[in-house]
Amino acid sequence: MKVPPSTDTVDVSVQRVFPVPAERVFDAWLTPRLLGQWMFGPGVRDEKVLRLDVDPRVGGRFSMLVERGGQRIDHVGEYLVIDRPHRLSFTWGIAGESDQDGSRVDIVIAPTPMGCELRLTHALPRAWADYADRTQQGWAHMLGALHALF
Repeated sequence: MKVPPSTDTVDVSVQRVFPVPAERVFDAWLTPRLLGQWMFGPGVRDEKVLRLDVDPRVGGRFSMLVERGGQRIDHVGEYLVIDRPHRLSFTWGIAGESDQDGSRVDIVIAPTPMGCELRLTHALPRAWADYADRTQQGWAHMLGALHALF
């Protein structure tokens, strides 16, 4: 029996090829010093990194606090899967706003002859469907900054 796709979420996907081994790309997701160079901070957008706390274990949480446009934004989540260097999954939200709404990011990294390919899928709750394009553009921009880091 074929199971129909879930209508509870809207999936946003982004892919990127990197000229480095999968381990280096994977580790960039869990190392605060690196996160501050490609995911957040003045090298990525007009913002200031205030704090990057990462507890990289299944069940561990992260908090990435930035100041953007005079507003403090705390990106939070919990690690659900950590399978270095192949797979990483975590919840994603803004503390106090969308941190309990079921948003999930799944990352699959596969080796290629010249490095690796990363495939990111962000499952947004249906209530956030209007933000799908903006979310996809945001992840594409961040993955571009990650690529530039290597």
